[in-house]
Amino acid sequence: MNEPLEAVTGHPAGEPVRALTTRVFLALAPPDDAKDELEQVLRPAYDAYPRMRWNRIEDWHITLAFLGELPVTAVPPLMPPLAGLAARQRPLRLALHGGGHFDERVLWTGVTGDLEGLHRLAADVRTLVRACGVSFPERPLRPHLTLARSRRGDHVDTVEAAASLTAFAGRDWEAGRLHLVGSNIGRGPGPIHYRDIDAWDFPHGAGGAARASGG
Repeated sequence: MNEPLEAVTGHPAGEPVRALTTRVFLALAPPDDAKDELEQVLRPAYDAYPRMRWNRIEDWHITLAFLGELPVTAVPPLMPPLAGLAARQRPLRLALHGGGHFDERVLWTGVTGDLEGLHRLAADVRTLVRACGVSFPERPLRPHLTLARSRRGDHVDTVEAAASLTAFAGRDWEAGRLHLVGSNIGRGPGPIHYRDIDAWDFPHGAGGAARASGG
């Protein structure tokens, strides 16, 4: 479900938005059954490594462009151009596959399938955002879902959890929606939550088959 910026920035609707910025990214999200399939595979790791900070399943996403902290006023002008881009985009066939880690701290599962189309979409999204006057750090696209992060001193858990995913090969699925996502990071003592600011279907895509993305 899409959320107003007040919700994304951590302020209730009807009250003034005190936060002047919000953390924003653009992403694809797997459908529910692909997430459920991976969640089942992860159950032994959840039990074996309870100290890891596991992302919520509803926050799993494939980041196309991380825009970072933006002025709240910079977000609405992005929406019409992004809607137009999505209207020209064909759905992508993807699958979740295997596992790994970044610097023994971040646990992830990889993405296979139409990677050429995925890289092309990410490039189009980044070009469009910059054409709208929004600058952000250039990061190479490494298609993955972030699953968990280790706590200080527990890096061995991340390595072992990654090894447990080596043989995982999920079913393929259709990515048919572009998500503009915001987070409440740094705006309260609770966990980080992600919410769709808006989302747009690709023509002939799966539409609303995916949960609200994020993580």
